[in-house]
Amino acid sequence: MIYVVPLICFIISIALTPAVKRLAYYWGAIDQPNQRKIHQKPMPLLGGLAIFASFLAGVILVLPFDQRVFTIVVGGVIIVMTGILDDMLQLPPHMKLLGQIAAGGVVIYGGLVITELNIPFGGQFVLGFVSVPITLLWVVGITNAINLIDGLDGLAAGVSAIAFSAITFMAFLHGDFFVLVLGLICIGSTLGFLVYNFYPAKMFMGDTGALFLGYMIAVLSLLGFKSVTFISFIIPIIMLGVPISDTLFAIIRRILHKKPIAAPDKAHLHHCLLLIGFSHRQAVLLIYAIAALFSLAGIIFSMATAWLSIVILCILIIALQIFAEALGLVGENYKPLLTMIRRK
Repeated sequence: MIYVVPLICFIISIALTPAVKRLAYYWGAIDQPNQRKIHQKPMPLLGGLAIFASFLAGVILVLPFDQRVFTIVVGGVIIVMTGILDDMLQLPPHMKLLGQIAAGGVVIYGGLVITELNIPFGGQFVLGFVSVPITLLWVVGITNAINLIDGLDGLAAGVSAIAFSAITFMAFLHGDFFVLVLGLICIGSTLGFLVYNFYPAKMFMGDTGALFLGYMIAVLSLLGFKSVTFISFIIPIIMLGVPISDTLFAIIRRILHKKPIAAPDKAHLHHCLLLIGFSHRQAVLLIYAIAALFSLAGIIFSMATAWLSIVILCILIIALQIFAEALGLVGENYKPLLTMIRRK
């Protein structure tokens, strides 16, 4: 039954999206084009409602409604309501942040907290009183990371589906039935919406979808990796390399240019790829490929020895820095590593 669930969720998501599209027009949840955005005509938002409804259907079909499920669903409702309000009313950043914190708070109250890390080469680090803020930071950070990359047709949905697939595969390897089932549900629900969202998109997921997908990736990561070693804790960070790195470079870029961290700009990864000549479809597919490589690296990382894991991590960081400098993700003049290489 569980392996049929993604197909059922896929079909439900496809079936619900046209109805949600009509609802978006009725409620006036329309994304108007402007100089900061890529699309050239008004597009209906709220597509995340179809993803969330499909997700709920999958959960009801195969999972007992215990405390874990209740906690995740309640947090999901809060994050989806935050997204709906933003899609309709364009909430200020601090209001969206409050919604994300509330959803993260529900997850933490339900017992999903990072409490300790086993240090490689021996030893254990108990997080103690910082366990709650670290867990909250993880949920809010990943939620926002997915929201920030939602700038091209199908980009956030595709990258999220790749991340869900990687986490689900890891759950299969570890025999974690709960994460496996939730991952399959998320994959089916996301891919069903992607049918309407891939370039040229007929509908946008809006913050309703981007926030929910980010929230679920954060939660599944915590469920799958919260009780493992420090090295293994890095696995979800590697798997989410595209949204996390894009977010970090955006923060650095805005700090260096003395702009508010929440200020929007057109210097994200997808913007840079379009600027150097990639088409819309090519940019999305290239980012899919990069996301898949990060996910594969995360899986290999989980199977390597401690020393080899450190070597892989160093190589990834250096390669990512060179890639970011070559594209100008931080700024055209910010190229310390490339400058050092050229001098040699």
